[in-house]
Amino acid sequence: MPDSKEPVRRGASTDTWIVDGLRLALARREADTTLARCLYDALRGWIQSGELAAGRSLPSSRRIARELGIGRNTALAALDHLGAEGFVDTRPGAGLYVADIGFRRPTGAAADRTSRSVGLSRRGQTLLAYSRGGQGNRGAFVPGVPALDAFPWAAWQRVLRRHRTRQRGRWLDYGAEGGHPALKAAIADYVTIARNVRCRADQILITHGAQHAFDLIARMLSDPGDTVWVEEPGYAGARAAFTAAGLSLAPVTVDAHGLDPAAAKPESARPKLIHLTPSNQFPMGVTLTMSRRQALLDLARRHGAWIIEDDYDSEFRYSSAPLSSLQGLTDAGDGGAPVLYVGTFSKTLYPGLRLGYVVLPPSLVAPMRRANVRQFREGDYIVQAALAAFMHEGSYAKHVARMRRLYRQRQARLREALGPAAELMGGDAGLHVVLRLASQDAERRLIEAAATQGIALVPLSGYYAEAPAMPGLVLGYANADETEIDRAGCWLRRELMG
Repeated sequence: MPDSKEPVRRGASTDTWIVDGLRLALARREADTTLARCLYDALRGWIQSGELAAGRSLPSSRRIARELGIGRNTALAALDHLGAEGFVDTRPGAGLYVADIGFRRPTGAAADRTSRSVGLSRRGQTLLAYSRGGQGNRGAFVPGVPALDAFPWAAWQRVLRRHRTRQRGRWLDYGAEGGHPALKAAIADYVTIARNVRCRADQILITHGAQHAFDLIARMLSDPGDTVWVEEPGYAGARAAFTAAGLSLAPVTVDAHGLDPAAAKPESARPKLIHLTPSNQFPMGVTLTMSRRQALLDLARRHGAWIIEDDYDSEFRYSSAPLSSLQGLTDAGDGGAPVLYVGTFSKTLYPGLRLGYVVLPPSLVAPMRRANVRQFREGDYIVQAALAAFMHEGSYAKHVARMRRLYRQRQARLREALGPAAELMGGDAGLHVVLRLASQDAERRLIEAAATQGIALVPLSGYYAEAPAMPGLVLGYANADETEIDRAGCWLRRELMG
């Protein structure tokens, strides 16, 4: 219980973390360092590094002394020293707080420099290049984020509450079934009908999203140094997963017909993995043609490679019927079928759900499930059961249909705001379009100008691994209402015209 002589302050619960840190500092204290000096050094170091931010409350001398088993005068000496040097402020009746004297935790480029200084591996440093800081998920032009403002929260919460009250004890234990059986059955029904995927429910492995699937596939089906074909330009998240697994990335050009296997460099002609977004190529928005699908399947069989079919947003198609899945062209009974079909609920529902799945060839089900349990553990079966009910009851299909209409309207609004002079690519499906620009200088100028308006622009060139990169902007429109689309789109139109 709190000391009766000491009022409970806002943030008092976090004081416990600071006291615990001071306890560790004392345990590491050099023999010739006084207790007061040790406390002072620890607190000053945290303030200077930004670990204790300006305005953060500090525990009182009484609490420090009581919990560390030292004299109060010792604690007072350390805190008074910090106060004399301006590191902390005393607020009468409120306690001690970190002073605002300009110390900040490093972010962005500064954080990258700090990371490199602590001895990251070459692979780790390369991974950082694919791990740029997020620009936030709000507003126009942020790609890959669904309409969070239009999610049916009330219906979803009702389903969640129902399953939480009916939870079974075994759902709280470590799972080892590859995911909740009801959710696997619901996904199998969905992808079989909607995407012509050939599978049974037991071929589905539930993951914590697509990134989890990429990581597991890379670890289980390739060795460090093996070659993985990636689309050029292509999805940075997949490249990050393959880099983390120690693979050699071989960018293969994407044109109007999708990834061109004939464009692969001779030294990378025998890939172990091939990552594709065939239904709606990210970011260019093209569809892989049937002739190239067949050519890639033949190549994979010939070289013993595996194709990762990343079908991330095929639900949102607006102007034409999609081709069926690449996986659907294989023989469902063939244990060596070379396609692993990866799907996610991040685009159809919301990213924070952290649920995806991979449809495995029958020969891989047992080893992949076993490795997944050991390496990653399985997700929340209560949430999975709720999602299964959400799908079986028809709420998922209704939501997707409603979002398809909404995204079509928002894309049309964006096109109208940008005007006919804007050279847009893609848009037959998905949550973004690509605005082609004349030069890299124009790309940089627009990004810098947009930042001053609170608008996040994502460069197309950032999705290329090699030069030359096509200059342009990847413009998301799903998670922005009409007012925001009009504001940002009209601003961009004026900049393009000026």
